[in-house]
Amino acid sequence: MILPTKHLRPERSLLAISAEVASILDEPKTVSRTWEEFLKAQSRANGRAPVPYGWFALSLDLLFILGAIEFHAGRVSRTKT
Repeated sequence: MILPTKHLRPERSLLAISAEVASILDEPKTVSRTWEEFLKAQSRANGRAPVPYGWFALSLDLLFILGAIEFHAGRVSRTKT
């Protein structure tokens, strides 16, 4: 689920989705704004089924656990490392 497997394409793994979400966070944003921008980026990618919100939420969890993002005052931002 986190990494690609025999039955999970690399672009559908949580690691790849998390990387896409992290690339969207160029400034602190609300979760809903991040979701909207993620959907726009996904719609530009041809041939992919849309990622459900649950996978998006799990990608935020993974990024938080890894210390790549933080939450302050209702906004998500990348950590400064």
